[in-house]
Amino acid sequence: MEKQSFVKRVGLPRIIIFVFIVALFIIGGFIGVDLKRSLVDVITRFGMNAILVLSMIPMIQAGCGLNFGLPVGLIGGMLGAVLSLEFELKGFSGFVVALAIGMIFGAIFGWLYGLILNKVKGDEMIIATYVGFSFVALMNIFWVILPFKNPESVMGFNGEGLRTTISLGKYWDKAVSKIFGITLSTNSEIGDKLLIPTGMFIVFAVFAYIVYLFFKSKKGTTLTAVGSNENYARAAGVNVDRSRLLAVILSCSIGAAGMVMYQQSYGFVQMYNAPLAFAFPSVAAILLGGASINKANIKNVLIGAFLFQGILTMTPTVINTAIKVDISEVLRLIISNGLIVFALTRKEGGNN
Repeated sequence: MEKQSFVKRVGLPRIIIFVFIVALFIIGGFIGVDLKRSLVDVITRFGMNAILVLSMIPMIQAGCGLNFGLPVGLIGGMLGAVLSLEFELKGFSGFVVALAIGMIFGAIFGWLYGLILNKVKGDEMIIATYVGFSFVALMNIFWVILPFKNPESVMGFNGEGLRTTISLGKYWDKAVSKIFGITLSTNSEIGDKLLIPTGMFIVFAVFAYIVYLFFKSKKGTTLTAVGSNENYARAAGVNVDRSRLLAVILSCSIGAAGMVMYQQSYGFVQMYNAPLAFAFPSVAAILLGGASINKANIKNVLIGAFLFQGILTMTPTVINTAIKVDISEVLRLIISNGLIVFALTRKEGGNN
């Protein structure tokens, strides 16, 4: 009975995926995979993506569904990053400015996005996908015509339009990751070092705690009530549209922060269509963690982000080492899309 209760509480799919990840580490040890590097890669990718997954909670709790329009918020983070570079800010201060500007623009874009979603109640997840694609396409025009001047950011031919990929090496590359970071030596012949990005985990913990406190507050409880029973909340005097709008704003603003965090860890600002690569994996991760389309919590974020990034990182590494052929990108596409299909076909969280 206790065993059945554990399986029911955790969920059989999550247990299977966790066991599979452990098996990959064991197999990797026998075929020559650098397990230390692989483990650091998994926890680093977790830190890079955790805030993006966290951004799903406000909209889910408010009954707006899964935020397939996450690129709307991510563009705010991109705008904060390029403006920070335009001011030529470096180190932790450059990251903070990028984060602040990004979250402000994420909130503004989220407000416009929320107005749209309030007009299409019941079809939010379908419309959100199109809103995200459309907004990314619109901003692709602005990335070309906005008058940025930093040589590191603009295209080299005529100094107009932003590059597809902008390096942060001279500015705030790993400005947060290095805070209290733990450096490990490797057995590699080139003698490179591995960095455990403690700073990223601290920042994520701060964001997660703020989200936790928010949903313990009166406003957060109101959002949860709207998501649980909109008619009851309206009868109790709650302004449903305003609550939903607040949830979308929070989701997009946190998403913008997640984008800036990802950029500082990756070392580059990816422009143009880059935001489109983040929405579906973030949705899949929180669903894998046990969330449903109307209920999510911090535990779902932690479990889902770790499982998704763990299997996405380890499977290509082990298979490439075993067959001595680099097919990592093909495998990543197969695995990520497979996990996304699995996650999105789940109608409820928790025990499924």
